[in-house]
Amino acid sequence: MSRQKDLSRLSDWHVKTKDPHYIHYYFLIRDIQDAVNKYAKGNFLDLGCGNKPYEGLYKPVTSTQTGCDVMQSDKNRVDVICPATCLDFPDNHFDSILCTQVLEHVYEHDKMMSEIYRVLKPGGNIILTVPFAWELHEEPYDFFRYTKHALQQLFELNGFNVDHIKPNGGKWAAVYQLRTNMLYHSFRKKTFLNKLKKILFIELRLTQLRNHFAIWLDKKYRDEIFTLNYIVVAHKPS
Repeated sequence: MSRQKDLSRLSDWHVKTKDPHYIHYYFLIRDIQDAVNKYAKGNFLDLGCGNKPYEGLYKPVTSTQTGCDVMQSDKNRVDVICPATCLDFPDNHFDSILCTQVLEHVYEHDKMMSEIYRVLKPGGNIILTVPFAWELHEEPYDFFRYTKHALQQLFELNGFNVDHIKPNGGKWAAVYQLRTNMLYHSFRKKTFLNKLKKILFIELRLTQLRNHFAIWLDKKYRDEIFTLNYIVVAHKPS
């Protein structure tokens, strides 16, 4: 099987409040930004970079940057094309690595983790995010959803020391984001009711109101038993 070429990806880390995926990005991007500011350094790899939407976050705090992906992105931002299970870099090459929403698309995830360990310098950091509550996407290359316990095991069994695993958003963020996803999927059916809903949620900006309310509710009544994503920060022992 071969992946669809020129797959469209997120191109910038600034996401508007009217975006139907705003809740997801609100929590994810803030945690990525915090982790990058603290753990990104030196020779840096953006693994599964797509259009490098987070370049504006990591470029100021790293000395050199390389974007790697399994195919060229629609904006031609990929520097090195190779699979995550066979990285085209020497051993102990990078000081830090960012890998966002990629692991679930790699069936041989142990092999990918082994490759990350190989190309990371001793003492180097890996920042990785994965979805927990999300619909099927990029089919048929969507294989896994991970709990925090599975992530802990996966990293430790591949030699890493885990610094922390953090959920991106809690129960209410996940519930409202998934409901919005289902609503927007329904717009694909051309019915009068769907046209009316589309006017209400897009033209009258009800999506923005829902997004703001969901974020407020999630912060006020935090419950992390259910989350949209997890972010892992780990390092290769010195």
